[in-house]
Amino acid sequence: MGNKDIYFEEDLIQELEQPGDVLAKWHKLGLIHADGTTAEGVPFYTRGTFKKILHVKQLIDLGYPLEDVQKIIRKIGIPSDQSQVKRSGKMSQYLTVGSLAELVGVSPRTIKYWEDKGIIEAELRSEGGFRLFPEAYVFICQLIKDLQLFGYSLEDIKSIADLFREFLVLNGHPEFYPPPATQEKLEEMLQSIHSMQNKMDQFKKGIVRWEDLLKKKQKEIIQLRNQNRKRIPPERKEKK
Repeated sequence: MGNKDIYFEEDLIQELEQPGDVLAKWHKLGLIHADGTTAEGVPFYTRGTFKKILHVKQLIDLGYPLEDVQKIIRKIGIPSDQSQVKRSGKMSQYLTVGSLAELVGVSPRTIKYWEDKGIIEAELRSEGGFRLFPEAYVFICQLIKDLQLFGYSLEDIKSIADLFREFLVLNGHPEFYPPPATQEKLEEMLQSIHSMQNKMDQFKKGIVRWEDLLKKKQKEIIQLRNQNRKRIPPERKEKK
């Protein structure tokens, strides 16, 4: 078994040496389940789920009928990978680099650049090089665009993006870290929010000043233009 994070159907067919119609039957009987889909609707399986599917195959290879395998799974389940996040019952949707870039309104090269700088990180990777991001990364990337517009450095943006990712982890799994570490991270998030709020207040005041300034100067420039037109000789006006 390869050291992959995610598997697509063609990977299962190759690794399990089972044709596609057999896998489709296992799906129909509820013996296997995909962990999520890409934005294009392509189902994928995590490494932990692949290990579970291997157990299903082993039971079938031992000669158990599919109906008996169903009963075994219902009664005792399948050994799980402890590192795998517990299933919520809802299939997650993940985004490829291209899909994420399109939703955010940037080029795939920009997504790759943010990856190289460590500002964003793919949650899942395939052996073929596919990188998948949770849907929450659409908001994170839009936040990155805004912060760049506001003049934040890439280092500052990375720190904020890191905290946002930590928030997503804690929001979904409050006991992911020991209590003291969780408390420290939450305090750091609150401090960051307070700092950004202060900076946003400064931006708002600056925007108001610039709006007033631009309106005033626009009016003055129009007046100067009208005055200058009166200075242009009639024959010059006719030529124009």
